[in-house]
Amino acid sequence: MGKLHILNWRTALALAAIAIVSGTILYSNHLAKKIALEEREKISQWVEANKFIANAGPNTDLALAFQIQQQNADIPIIQTNEKDSIIDHRNLDTLRIKEDNNYLAGKLQEFRSQHKPIILELSKKPYIADKFYYGNSELLKQVKYYPIVQLLIVALFIFIIMYSVSARNRSTQNQVWAGLAKETAHQLGTPISSLQGWTEILKDNKEAEPIVEEMTKDIDRLKLISDRFSKIGSTPKLEVKNISTQIEHMVEYIKRRATKTVTFSVNSHDRPILAEISAPLFDWVMENLLKNALDAMEGKGAINIDIRNKGNQVIIDVTDTGKGISPKNIDKVFKPGFSTKKRGWGLGLSLARRIIEQYHKGHLFVKHSEVNKGTTFRIVLNK
Repeated sequence: MGKLHILNWRTALALAAIAIVSGTILYSNHLAKKIALEEREKISQWVEANKFIANAGPNTDLALAFQIQQQNADIPIIQTNEKDSIIDHRNLDTLRIKEDNNYLAGKLQEFRSQHKPIILELSKKPYIADKFYYGNSELLKQVKYYPIVQLLIVALFIFIIMYSVSARNRSTQNQVWAGLAKETAHQLGTPISSLQGWTEILKDNKEAEPIVEEMTKDIDRLKLISDRFSKIGSTPKLEVKNISTQIEHMVEYIKRRATKTVTFSVNSHDRPILAEISAPLFDWVMENLLKNALDAMEGKGAINIDIRNKGNQVIIDVTDTGKGISPKNIDKVFKPGFSTKKRGWGLGLSLARRIIEQYHKGHLFVKHSEVNKGTTFRIVLNK
């Protein structure tokens, strides 16, 4: 219902925006046509006034003709002869005319494409006529461009609203993730404490020493998991650590739980390689990447981890010889819920990226992947 509600809200917003812009465009076009007709009539009157002044006798009253002539101060005009040779012009940029010899010719071509000329026939035989080409006034230009400006404003408005809604949803999602993680850590606390108590009791029984040792390892593992979950949603304390040593410890942990047909190698080009990290969370990232590599290889292959300094960054490449990722899925692997495995929730890589980008201000991405040949994940940390 939530998704449907958002979809309906977005659809209604889009339809409203389309209706507003469509109505504005139609009305603006109507106004533009009306203004264009009025301007043509205005130019026709101006031409007639010029004709009247040119043919007037010595005692003719020219006041009205001069008034009409002076009223046109915004519509640009170019006057030509019957062969389209430019005779005169009005309301054009005189400075541009002086600086650019092609300015008038360019304007004539522009006016010719906008409106039909008004022709003043002076003689039929031989044919002599003046042509008056005119362009759009500033008012007409503004009316024509207004819908485009409004469309951009509406588009910006919709973008801001969509971005705000998306940011709010992400914030809510993050809060749910953090709350779930902290609640998980809280729930794990009680059974862990209970198990620690039982192991203390069992320590008195020498025959149970091997069992107690293994139970202690599992309890320590549970405590580590609880500690990781408790750090989600809060700002973890970052400490300077030797990345090479940190990764080697995690590789040893994973190696003990992998089959003998999987080989591990860690190549550290510099010693030491230092960066500020939250050790429990960084170990969680490496564990997710290594387990993901093991799943991709299905129990057989090689995992190589390459660590090196590069300027002010630490580069970590985790490469496996597994089944790879198809090109269509590369952009999906970090999305919550995406998984090609039959088991699991598809949260491991999503959590790993979140830890690296949000808490360590670094980057985690697929550097390279080829189907049936393997995949390389890259972690970039700032020193």
